[in-house]
Formats: sequence, C-alpha cells, structure tokens
Amino acid sequence: MNSKVEHSKAAASSAGDVVKYVLALALVVAGLVAWWWFAGQWATPLRALAVVAGLVAGGVVFLGTAKGRDTREFLVESRFELRKVVWPTRQEALRMTWVVAIVVTILSLLLGGFDWVIQELLKLFFTLGR
Repeated sequence: MNSKVEHSKAAASSAGDVVKYVLALALVVAGLVAWWWFAGQWATPLRALAVVAGLVAGGVVFLGTAKGRDTREFLVESRFELRKVVWPTRQEALRMTWVVAIVVTILSLLLGGFDWVIQELLKLFFTLGR
C-alpha cells in the first residue's frame, strides 16, 4: 500500500469539513431543485445547465475537504497505475472472448442437462407410487 494513502487516512475530518460537506450537498440539491422549480419558466437547456452548475459547484467544494483531497490523490494514483497496465492486443482480446463464450455455452448445456435429468428423476419418483 502506498504510504501517502496510509498517511491521509489518519487525518480526521474537522468541523470545517462537515460544513463543506453540507454546503456541497446543498449546492447539488439546489441544482436539482432548480430543474423542477423552473419547469415551465426556463428552457430545458438552461435548467440542465443549472443542474450541471450545482453538481460542479458541489464537487469543487467537496474537493476542498480532507476526503476530497484523498479522492483527488486516489484518482491521480489510479491514473498512474493504469499507465503500467499491459493491455491485450485486439487479436488476443477476440481470442479470449471466443474462449469465454465457448466455455459458457458448454457449461450452460451441462447444467441444463443436469437439470433435465434431475427433473425427470423427480417426476419418476413422485409418479411411481400412483
């Protein structure tokens, strides 16, 4: 585990962070309220812009908190780790997709066969005494 992540987990949220969380939530809710409140008065693109503005403003306020800094750091480190991944070529991906499809088909037929056999045995068992 990265030492930066372990260090940032030790930081406790302060009262200022709680106020920022409430403000961020209020901004998001305000954008959503604007969508419904101005339904007949504003054009749809303007109402959508109010929702986007509320989401962006709430996100900016959230990024100013300790959890927001942790989130930003996590995203930066995730992007760095994704650069290290060796992605399969198109041919390898297609080949593995076919392998998965064939295995799933075979297992489906096998489980369907077991189900049919068990069903027939139960029918035989319950109708045997009649």
